Amino acid sequence: MNRLMSSEYIDPMFARLIKGMLHALPSQCRVCHAWPAQPVCEACVNRFAQPQARCETCALPVPEGVRRCGVCVKTPAPLDACLAAVSYAFPWSDLIVDYKFHNNPGLSSAFSLLLSSTPWVEPALDAADKVLPMPLSKERLKTRGFNQALILARQLAPDKTDHRLLLRIKDTPPQSSLRRADRLNSLDHAFAVEPLLIGQLKGARLVLIDDVMTSGASLYAAARVLRAAGAAHITALVIARTE
Repeated sequence: MNRLMSSEYIDPMFARLIKGMLHALPSQCRVCHAWPAQPVCEACVNRFAQPQARCETCALPVPEGVRRCGVCVKTPAPLDACLAAVSYAFPWSDLIVDYKFHNNPGLSSAFSLLLSSTPWVEPALDAADKVLPMPLSKERLKTRGFNQALILARQLAPDKTDHRLLLRIKDTPPQSSLRRADRLNSLDHAFAVEPLLIGQLKGARLVLIDDVMTSGASLYAAARVLRAAGAAHITALVIARTE
């Protein structure tokens, strides 16, 4: 049986997730409204966050035992690995929208715990030299007030997070509003590496963190820039992956 789906692995994973949530202040579950509970209660975590087999380089669901999806076999992604905690579906899609657009950064604790409890995330963070949040443009940061990826990165790996290395130098429309071809074109020259720090990337193992992966266009564009600067290995971590 695939190790990701075995009870020997799932039980410890949820034990860590639930233990962490129990240390937070009690509140109402944002999913089932149980009280008192954590932002996402134990029952909802068990119901909506079961691990599933995913393509190792784009995180799309695949049949058990399959390592890469057909698209990544035909056209390899510029990532060495890609890990997603859940699919972008109820209840996570609603919670992520609330997190990003309704001024609710407090949900980051539940999301970081969900991510850290996902198979292979902790080894990826341990092996990383640097953890880089996907940057926002100055215009987007001013509108939103915070970078959701930076908050997640600091909670997952505070000693390795560096928001100075990867820069967003071009503001683009939200990727969800564009067709796939337009997404790719809109991201031309959208990212750059800080010239004064480029030496830190040569031979480095990096983890890129974002909240949602849709087509992968943003993560792929950033990964290409980092690879051109000398990065040796790049893993992407996202809360949710669209299907």
